[in-house]
Amino acid sequence: MHRHPVRVYYEDTDLAGIVYYANYLKFIERGRSEWVRARGVDQVQIKVDLGIVFAVRRVVADYLSPARFDDQLTVTTELRALGGARIDLFQRVLRGDDLLFTAEVTLVCLGPEGRAARLPAGVRSRLEGDLPKNA
Repeated sequence: MHRHPVRVYYEDTDLAGIVYYANYLKFIERGRSEWVRARGVDQVQIKVDLGIVFAVRRVVADYLSPARFDDQLTVTTELRALGGARIDLFQRVLRGDDLLFTAEVTLVCLGPEGRAARLPAGVRSRLEGDLPKNA
């Protein structure tokens, strides 16, 4: 499981002083980007070399408890499954041990024409080590 720290800034909050709901999607995007980077996958280079990008196809989000200005949060990212062109992840946002938000996220690999494309073998090999043992 990958862990990424996020601090809540004033700009992340609404008039009530709590994190605006859409900003959780930004937080988990940062977590995913850092997860991929930590596995040695250079998304910019893949786009330059192969024309391949990752796009969010589906998000199922559950808002459990609010975060507030200046909270120190942790975004966790876990790989659930790899398909031919698909990456399934489970992400959490925590404040200490308190679970604030969860999301099931499906990414799809897109080729230069904007259609689904197979995950490049080099990317697949770097991510497969994170697959659950029963997958």
